[in-house]
Amino acid sequence: KAQRLLAHRRLQKSFFETLIRSLIILCVAIAVVLSSISVCDGRWLFARGQLFGLWHFCTVSNSSVLKCVTDLSLANVEGLSVGVIPIRSMVSFAVVVAIFGLELLMVSQVCEDANARRKWSMGSVLILGSFLLSATGVLSFSILVKDHLTFMGFTLTYWCEFIAAFLFFLNGISGLHINSLTHPRN
Repeated sequence: KAQRLLAHRRLQKSFFETLIRSLIILCVAIAVVLSSISVCDGRWLFARGQLFGLWHFCTVSNSSVLKCVTDLSLANVEGLSVGVIPIRSMVSFAVVVAIFGLELLMVSQVCEDANARRKWSMGSVLILGSFLLSATGVLSFSILVKDHLTFMGFTLTYWCEFIAAFLFFLNGISGLHINSLTHPRN
């Protein structure tokens, strides 16, 4: 009878562990999608009739027509054309690293072999790396266009990247924590 109770208790732990790990994977996938949309669109700040982005600089004319150019030096923001290059590299690389991290998380759940715990840990570390890259890109962009910043000027794609960075952090930390709880070190 005691063995049946212990087996039943392990089954419950396994269910909740699987549920939590599945939720972490789902949230990382959502963060990857948000970050991908943000990087591909790249228009992050609207201020004074100007739209600043990672790839384009746009102006709104009197006839409400959006005129976009890829020459960011036309924005008359010191260092924008040079400073945005590492920013877009960081946020693009953050998406790539997050995709690899997500893949490791999913593989560790599908293929429960001897290395599943290591795969989960490595995936969580890669997700934390995505957080560092993404957060650095978001912060660097804000510093670069600090003279044009208004809270209401940030576009939806900027907030997508901001939320993605936040989700990368939460899920990376949660992934490492659940791994340490379910597989304590000897």
